[in-house]
Amino acid sequence: MLRVNVDFCFRLCQKFAGIHHYSCKMHCFIKTAAISVRVIFRGHASAMQMMSFNAPFSLFHPPNKAPVHPRGQVICKVFENLCFISQLEGLHKYGPMWKASFGPILTVHVADPALIEQVLRQEGLHPMRSNLSSWKDYRKLRGHHCGLLTSEGEEWQAVRSLLGKHMLRPKAVEAYDKTLNSVVADLISKLRLCKSPQGHITDIASEFYRFGLEGISSVLFESRIGCLDLVVPEETERFISAINTMFVMTLLTMAMPSWLHQLFPKPWRVFCQCWDYMFEFAKVHIDRRMAVEAEKVSRGEKVKGRYLTYFLSQTGLPMKTVYSNVTELLLAGVDTISSTLSWSLYELSRHPEVQASLRQEVLNVLEGRRTPEAADVARMPLLKATVKEVLRLYPVIPANARVITERDIQVGGYLIPKDTLITLCHFATSRDPTVFPNPHEFQPHRWFRKEQAHHPYASVPFGVGKRSCIGRRIAELELYLALSRILLEFDVKPDPKGASVKPMTRTLLVPENVINLQFIER
Repeated sequence: MLRVNVDFCFRLCQKFAGIHHYSCKMHCFIKTAAISVRVIFRGHASAMQMMSFNAPFSLFHPPNKAPVHPRGQVICKVFENLCFISQLEGLHKYGPMWKASFGPILTVHVADPALIEQVLRQEGLHPMRSNLSSWKDYRKLRGHHCGLLTSEGEEWQAVRSLLGKHMLRPKAVEAYDKTLNSVVADLISKLRLCKSPQGHITDIASEFYRFGLEGISSVLFESRIGCLDLVVPEETERFISAINTMFVMTLLTMAMPSWLHQLFPKPWRVFCQCWDYMFEFAKVHIDRRMAVEAEKVSRGEKVKGRYLTYFLSQTGLPMKTVYSNVTELLLAGVDTISSTLSWSLYELSRHPEVQASLRQEVLNVLEGRRTPEAADVARMPLLKATVKEVLRLYPVIPANARVITERDIQVGGYLIPKDTLITLCHFATSRDPTVFPNPHEFQPHRWFRKEQAHHPYASVPFGVGKRSCIGRRIAELELYLALSRILLEFDVKPDPKGASVKPMTRTLLVPENVINLQFIER
């Protein structure tokens, strides 16, 4: 029974891993595969209480009293713990804090903005996001260094400080607008090639996924990798497929205790193969770019590169550290762009009055120009509010995590022992009706209403503090430039069939079904 169910689990993951967006079949699988939740507390405590942390039960040996799905006693609610649905259900059933297990991993969920703030204000000098055990195990196995997503402590702080100079300072980021506008221009051309005579484009997110990868590559390498070409290079398509499969395999390998990888090696083997190709892809482009610069130096030419690979290579970091950071930066930015741009146009197509107002704002600011620049964005408050509202409704990372390693902390009147994994339920807080009136409605203008001030930690799609997303400003700039340009070129209309799309979790939050839109030339 054990082998049948694990193999069944893997086959389903494998079947859908090569597809960027997953059908309702995959969603049903995830629903079937959710873990059981044991409630430890409800609401806030009136006095200090110490949590009783029992040893986490194994994924494949749940305790007798744990609820087990009738159709799968072994795959006992594997993934729903990471799904946005479980956040909303957990908040409704148990209050703002509860304890749950995801396979061998025990975690405390926090689903209240004030409590999330309490956690983050106690995270210490070197915050630890979470133990991405399978990612770190792979790097140890292959002898790779860790990048920003996987490193911790002083190692993480050193690289974060170096990259922050080029990725977090507004003036430094503005220097990328010409590079990104070149990519946006190619996206517009690609949309014109893809759309039918009626303007219909099927699965718009797949095009935006390639746009996101091309954009981050242009910033990292100051060169293009062909994602928006009429025929995408085979190695680029393989890289995209590897990212998709890796994220699905991340869920499966983390849910399986490490000893189980020996008995059922296929998920771990596929996971490693994906990372192997991703590292090789990045290394080829880094080495190619470095060779070009070395040749210029040999001819006595002065090299001044804005791209991040060149900057990292000049800091004295080992090349293994450069390879790891560039690989992780490549995959980190792609889903943010693809998902947010897709949901933005999906909502704007269903709210033509907002789309018209936003287009007029862009036209007013540009005053006859057709290409916006970074400096223009500061005068486009509705554009910023639109992206902010989309990220509230559809945060790319529906939950974040912290591990406080230095000391026990107090949260909501409870004492949480150090080294406890704390899950910050951002999807739940951003959809909480007590925080956001009409939380499921797309209302960009809510961000203009001073009388409806929201808790600053209620919607934090890029995180907060030292471990906030280092690529936030670049991602936002790319989104602003692309959205404004698309609205200048097209009227965006919804799928003529009227199909609505809901979000689902694939480690990250993605559309459950493909998003189809109409792009009518203006």
